[in-house]
Amino acid sequence: MRHIAIVGSGPAGYYTAEAAVKKWGDDVRVDVFDRLPVPYGLIRTGVAPDHQSIKGVSRRYEKVALSDNVRFVGNVAVGSDVTVDELKDLYDAVIFATGAPNDRELGLPGDELGNVFGSAAFVGWYNGHPQFAKLDPDLSGKHAVVIGMGNVALDVARILSKERCEFDGSDIVHHALEALCASKIHTVTILGRRGPHQIMMTPKELGELMHLNKASPRVESADLPPLDDDAILEPGLRKSVTLLRDFAAIPESIHGEKPITIEFDFFASPAALHGRDGKVVEIEVERTRVEAGRAIGMGETYRMPADLVVSCIGYRSSPIEGVPFDERAGRFANDEGRILPGLYCVGWAKRGPSGTIGTNRPDGYSVVDLVDEDLVGGAPKRGRAGFDELAAARGIDVVTFRDWQKIEEAEEAAARAGAPREKFTDVASMIAARRT
Repeated sequence: MRHIAIVGSGPAGYYTAEAAVKKWGDDVRVDVFDRLPVPYGLIRTGVAPDHQSIKGVSRRYEKVALSDNVRFVGNVAVGSDVTVDELKDLYDAVIFATGAPNDRELGLPGDELGNVFGSAAFVGWYNGHPQFAKLDPDLSGKHAVVIGMGNVALDVARILSKERCEFDGSDIVHHALEALCASKIHTVTILGRRGPHQIMMTPKELGELMHLNKASPRVESADLPPLDDDAILEPGLRKSVTLLRDFAAIPESIHGEKPITIEFDFFASPAALHGRDGKVVEIEVERTRVEAGRAIGMGETYRMPADLVVSCIGYRSSPIEGVPFDERAGRFANDEGRILPGLYCVGWAKRGPSGTIGTNRPDGYSVVDLVDEDLVGGAPKRGRAGFDELAAARGIDVVTFRDWQKIEEAEEAAARAGAPREKFTDVASMIAARRT
């Protein structure tokens, strides 16, 4: 019998569990650990609340979680409740699928000012992550600046620009919905160091900006390269750039009809944040040009008002004591998924924050192949039986998948009209719900 511990219950974790079951069948027991009492990681607290179709992939993970040889071990923090060495003693392989839950630091003068947030924190706030539920951003100002040129920046800009009825069917949490509906923001500037041909925004997400009730996107025609230059782009990026051209063609009269404008400011690198009374009020920007795909500062700077700043420039994994970590890359130090004997990583914890949710599936299958190659001989491990003894001795309150289903039922019962659920935003409420 093989005993596998997977640390992290998001897409990478459950695709890896799925791969382990397909590889070894009844000859494997997989324990999927998570520090929260609820599973699914990025699907629950990272994917935008108005993108419910994407969240539907959790049904696949549920099927894996309910198989006889896979177990969810929630409310257990690896590194504090149980050490990595203890897991190594109990399991044949420990696979880190912890994702990249921390913001990459902006690293600019003034980034410590109030109302400046990273996207992990801001997205966690409107998605109800217990770590960020009390963030309480001030939306009483007129100008928001979103730094970044990827889909996360688009998500933040879109969420800031919607009216109440546009959240129907979403699982945005109550506190965020009320704050957003009372928002006074009327300009959302998306700031990008490079140009339209270097964006990392996909056409579907970009196209959503054309259909917002009270917001319209704006692009300066002068920022767009010659039309013929689009021919060299790969098809997806070409579609995205075509949408930017559509934005540039929107008549000024249309912008005047809608109270919110989503401005794309290309060739603009943030240089510093300026505040008053401890809170951000302006962002200083340096004009750039692109050479060989890189943004080169031109020395020309300007300032724009910024009552709220959200930095969407990337993520980092969380180091865990006893596991080698690549500080520069912000992920576990590994060789194609191998960290040390018995220790592996997968997904963003392995390669950094890149790819889509589906990219984690082949990643999960490849790391299971590595484990299979490495499992040769050795004394049999105790696996979950050994962990259960340890948990009982320490009084660790483990949340099972059946417990999670009770939490889920309570969230669904508490949902406002038209919403799929109202998430609990603190661990104590989650734990209490599973006991009802």
